Amino acid sequence: MNEKDLIQKSLSGDKTALEKLIIKYQAYIYNIAWKMVLNRKDAEDITQEVLIKAITNLSKFEFKSNFKTWLYRITVNHFLDMKKSPMEHAITSFNDYADALRNIPDDNLSEIEQIEKAEFIEDAKIGCISGMLLCLNRKERIIYILAEIFQTDYKLSAQMLEMSYDSFRQCLTRARKNLHNFMNSNCGLINKQNTCRCYKKTKGFIKLGWVNPQNLQFNVSHKRRIYQLSKKKAAQFNEILNNEYSSLYWDCPFVEGFDKESIIESVLKNKNIKEILDLN
Repeated sequence: MNEKDLIQKSLSGDKTALEKLIIKYQAYIYNIAWKMVLNRKDAEDITQEVLIKAITNLSKFEFKSNFKTWLYRITVNHFLDMKKSPMEHAITSFNDYADALRNIPDDNLSEIEQIEKAEFIEDAKIGCISGMLLCLNRKERIIYILAEIFQTDYKLSAQMLEMSYDSFRQCLTRARKNLHNFMNSNCGLINKQNTCRCYKKTKGFIKLGWVNPQNLQFNVSHKRRIYQLSKKKAAQFNEILNNEYSSLYWDCPFVEGFDKESIIESVLKNKNIKEILDLN
């Protein structure tokens, strides 16, 4: 069944068609939300909110544009307008983030300990570089996530944000500059002269509760990484300076092990959706 049929059948109250439409897009929405707020449960709640908002407005889609563009515009607007998440209150600027990292004592793990704690170190690494994104303001963050991490076409991304192409490029350049300057000044993964190393900070992250060995937040079960979903393969950009920074994010998991079933069930049971679509 093609996408147009799914939409039309959903509008006619076909519950199965609506569920297929949700399944098609919820993982992408969730992964952007996860990068935006840095908390898996909050990302699930946001994904549910976005889907409910989109489906309650499904009758307004006139098939004059690409459905994915229409849906992602709703998604982006929701991200820009939603209330601040707990992590957005905790991470407010690059200076504060740098101070927080410096205040975590270094622990030099032996090579054996690094092997034994590899999954915790990876969780610390992904969590730390994801935290850097929260130092960007929301517009810069969503632009960087769309264009740089998920390699979304710039013109399409600009349409989603209802910005001119030039304004989008300027904002992306500013986000890159701010993020890359911070990483170059602090992150040992980028600049080997920096003393900060993921394995040195992992014990401190665990003590602070930023890494939970019993419930890893970032190094989670996954089938694919972000670069595998990009239309442009990372290998094509090896000689571009930006790739050195972006590749850290491209190698993050594309999470598919979130609570999809609960989101679908909550969306389908939503009172407004049931009334609007007269689901059967």
